[in-house]
Amino acid sequence: MKVSIVILNWNGSDHLKRFLPTLIKYSTYEWAEIVVADNGSDDDSCQLIETKFPEVKLLKLDRNYGFAEGYNRALEHTNAEYILLLNSDIEVTENWLLSLVQTMENDTLIGACQPKILALSNRDQFEYAGASGGFIDRLGYPFCRGRIINAIEQDNGQYDNKISVFWTSGAATLIRTKLWHTMQGFDIDFWAHMEEIDLCWRMKNRGFNMVVVPDSTVYHLGGGTLAYGNPRKIYLNFRNNLFLLYKNLPGRLFIPTLLIRMILDGIAAIQFLITGQLSAFTRVLAAHRDFYKNLKKLRLKRAKLANSVTITNHPEIYRGSIIFDFFIAKRKKFSDLDFKTPKIK
Repeated sequence: MKVSIVILNWNGSDHLKRFLPTLIKYSTYEWAEIVVADNGSDDDSCQLIETKFPEVKLLKLDRNYGFAEGYNRALEHTNAEYILLLNSDIEVTENWLLSLVQTMENDTLIGACQPKILALSNRDQFEYAGASGGFIDRLGYPFCRGRIINAIEQDNGQYDNKISVFWTSGAATLIRTKLWHTMQGFDIDFWAHMEEIDLCWRMKNRGFNMVVVPDSTVYHLGGGTLAYGNPRKIYLNFRNNLFLLYKNLPGRLFIPTLLIRMILDGIAAIQFLITGQLSAFTRVLAAHRDFYKNLKKLRLKRAKLANSVTITNHPEIYRGSIIFDFFIAKRKKFSDLDFKTPKIK
């Protein structure tokens, strides 16, 4: 088996009914399989797969392990050449899979690649979680080619070239299975959100590239696990971003970057408080509290990762500040940034 398409599902019966037929239609090859790994659902997801979609393999986990550990458990014994992580609320298109696989086949140094991700609700607009490739700035703030902070661009073909990116979206990404196992998958302490950025950073530090393949297009409903303004999501984003930086920053940037981020997170928390978003304010405080609680474990992870780092100077890290560009300089499109990334043949 060349490709195992794995959907991690939790109480997503409605999504499975809606999106599996198109996935099956455009992904049926003798060298590809579709697997739904059920994360302990208590709806009728498993019964639906068994009765309505017998061509789909069903893997039952005993409880909800979250996104990171759920996928790690689901992929423990996968032996396909590639694994494709796919959200249950993704609508694929014709030839979407072929373009991704061909990209990986052409270059063994590509560790993972993603399709262009557009919004299902507005099919001419990029989708928040991945758009046309993911990046971070020098302070660790993620953004996308097609989405900066909360400004989402229309897709007019402006980002249809295949380029090297810093991270590929967890909503839809193709990864070399051997590399996945070598990296030991996602860091389960992230639970959900930014675990894919952490994985990509670790792969890049070992010399592998991440690529966006706009020839492949999918449409994402988005917000299926946690709505974008959900307090739990705010907590995970702030906490996990600190986890991400602590684990992966090169030594010369480690202390100054974390100090600046602490200040900026404090400003963000005050802004939440001033604008009456008390729940968001308390979630930022909780995120920092739990970051400090995990310092001992993070130190061990950082020390372990340091032994496998071969590259630290990644051109896909934006050397400016996306916060300054967005809020002060009013640069709200990726094309407005003074940022050039390597193109892929």
